[in-house]
Amino acid sequence: MEKLKISPCNLCPRECGAKRNAGEAGYCLMDDKIRVARADLHMWEEPCISGRKGSGTVFFSGCNLRCVYCQNYEIAAGGRGKEITIGQLSDIFLRLQEKGAANINLVTPDHYAIAVAKAVVWAKDKGLVIPVVYNGSGYEKPEAIMDLSGIVDIFLTDFKYMDENLAKKYSSAPDYPVVAQKALARMVEITGEASFDGNGMMKKGVIVRHLLLPGHKKNAKDVIRYVYETYGNQVFLSLMNQYTPLGRLKENPDYGELCRKVTRREYESVVDYAISLGVENAYIQEGDTAEESYIPEFWTNNDCSE
Repeated sequence: MEKLKISPCNLCPRECGAKRNAGEAGYCLMDDKIRVARADLHMWEEPCISGRKGSGTVFFSGCNLRCVYCQNYEIAAGGRGKEITIGQLSDIFLRLQEKGAANINLVTPDHYAIAVAKAVVWAKDKGLVIPVVYNGSGYEKPEAIMDLSGIVDIFLTDFKYMDENLAKKYSSAPDYPVVAQKALARMVEITGEASFDGNGMMKKGVIVRHLLLPGHKKNAKDVIRYVYETYGNQVFLSLMNQYTPLGRLKENPDYGELCRKVTRREYESVVDYAISLGVENAYIQEGDTAEESYIPEFWTNNDCSE
């Protein structure tokens, strides 16, 4: 990662130039200290990621997007988490493996990409053998993705928008569609065809997630069409209906359309569209998942990393 630097920071498409090693926070709201909000077995990912054992999930604090509907807002805004070293992060990976984790699942790691890559290498030198999952927003620099070759086995990536106006309004990132397309191309280049073990657990490959937003079937269908027409069934889709309206959105009239759940008819329309295109490799959610909590308890700085 010689061309990518944490200070002045150019790790993500924002290229904010923050002097993070001098304590200055980047657009991601983080300085150069690694901050982790949770590390534990997680059962709520796709079946080929969580399986029966659980995914060894590490939630990193901070984010380079500003999604107004973010369900993990308390950590994305940097308000929760514990500062750790690269060595401690490496040890966390190994402890999760000892607990029976199916994989190491890195959630929103892009603003720590250099440190995370080192931690994975150190852990592999000490016996880490399970797959490493890069669980990101899709708003990634292609060169940063390429530098993860040989480090990351699976990309579990969001593809939020094909509509730049929605990307600007909801995530303050009008360039999201272009950035996500380029990043996805590099992810597929690194992993190639997906492969699975005898228990149906993914060993390498790409899963593209799309969270359907209320009233935005067209955006969802545009994402599905782009991914399928570009990669066919080489990439797995995960179509999610778990959008949960947050109370704070009711305070802003600009986001009134987001103050409701996705209807069953909306979601079925999107799933039917995927089937009509010929999509075969896809995960869908059944029932009213918005009633369930997919948000774990996050650490404060006083919590331990066990």
